[in-house]
Amino acid sequence: MTEKRIIAVEIGGTKLQAAIGTPEGKILRAERGRVNPEKGAAGILDWVTARVEELVAACGGAASAIGVGFGGPVESATGAVLVSHQIAGWEGVALKTLLEGRFSLPVVVANDANAAGWAEYRLGAGRGARQFFYMNIGSGIGGALVVDGKLHDGQGRGAGEIGHTWVPDWTADAPGRADKLENLCSGWSIERRIRGWADLDPATSLGHCCGGDPARLTCALLADAARQGDPRALEEIHRVAQTAALALANVVTLFHPEVIALGGGVSLMGDVLLNPLTEALDTRAFGPYRGRYRLTPCQLEEDVVVVGALLLAGAC
Repeated sequence: MTEKRIIAVEIGGTKLQAAIGTPEGKILRAERGRVNPEKGAAGILDWVTARVEELVAACGGAASAIGVGFGGPVESATGAVLVSHQIAGWEGVALKTLLEGRFSLPVVVANDANAAGWAEYRLGAGRGARQFFYMNIGSGIGGALVVDGKLHDGQGRGAGEIGHTWVPDWTADAPGRADKLENLCSGWSIERRIRGWADLDPATSLGHCCGGDPARLTCALLADAARQGDPRALEEIHRVAQTAALALANVVTLFHPEVIALGGGVSLMGDVLLNPLTEALDTRAFGPYRGRYRLTPCQLEEDVVVVGALLLAGAC
């Protein structure tokens, strides 16, 4: 008897992945691509359909379902994309219907943070917890909430969208302004801000990291400079940590998760971000809940969305 195989797809703001795996979340083969924003949704769909066609053929008839983790809110019942905040052309795309019509396989489409959160809950940092929250800080910011062992989906259009909660805007010209967390602490927002540092001193650690050209700065280079003690890099990461901690403190107060797992490209900064974030969260969390949650890096790293898509599609 041929073992059942699942095709999993990740559609992110910058990253694309397609994989063959098992219903239990084991990746057997994977391919990666990069998003070209200029080609919009149509270019991504061309890449996805080509890769899925190739992987379905490679399964030799064993492919039984397709799972997709999409970087934006989706309607769970229909698998339709509601919007993408990074890539144009996705509004209203009936992704589930499109893929089912093309490949004659059942398709599950989920928000990428929900897919990642489910993977971390089942196989990663959330194992054994009853209440669990996953926060992704990448090109955007998303979240997933597991309550009593079930992925919470609100009214069928997702829940846990922490990136769209409002926080104080430390970049504003006037006091009292607020903005969405994603607009201040996502990878895109951080890099847009630091690449505008025209007065960057090339003699500093941060200036040396980018060869004196702030347009070359990335989150990874910012973290490297912070580890070397660069004051400006440390200040930027401190502000990001303080702001993200404020949003997470509200999650703790409202839902009291046992474990909070941090994922996404920005989380790869490591302790230089995690330590000030943990410290700030501990000062802002509701007093009776302090010491009763754990903030930790996710364990499945860059495969987390694909693993979640395998698990979700494997259960259908």
